[in-house]
Amino acid sequence: MSETVAMDMESTVMALIIFAGEARSESMEALRAARNREWLKADALLAAASDAARQAHRIQTQLIGADEGVGKIPVNLIMVHAQDHLMNAMLCRELVEEIIVLYREIDTLKHPGEACGQKP
Repeated sequence: MSETVAMDMESTVMALIIFAGEARSESMEALRAARNREWLKADALLAAASDAARQAHRIQTQLIGADEGVGKIPVNLIMVHAQDHLMNAMLCRELVEEIIVLYREIDTLKHPGEACGQKP
């Protein structure tokens, strides 16, 4: 692999890590917002997490396509790290979405006269 291709691959993998990290961070921030009954903020953060996850997944799909299933893309520690980041971000987002549903149900039970998301 030429030095130029290696540098491009490194920047591609780093972009995957950055987008995956952003997706995870936005998900966790959404969870904190939901815990504080900031439903609109939580929804916006989940949307941002989904956007970042889509960007990361797009990069992953490009890498898989470039590999063509025959090992054209070298697997190194940074590539494994990037894939680990992406899988953790995806799992985190899915779990956060489910926990927020529970927070909303609890909020409805604790504050029966209020519309969910309305602080007194």
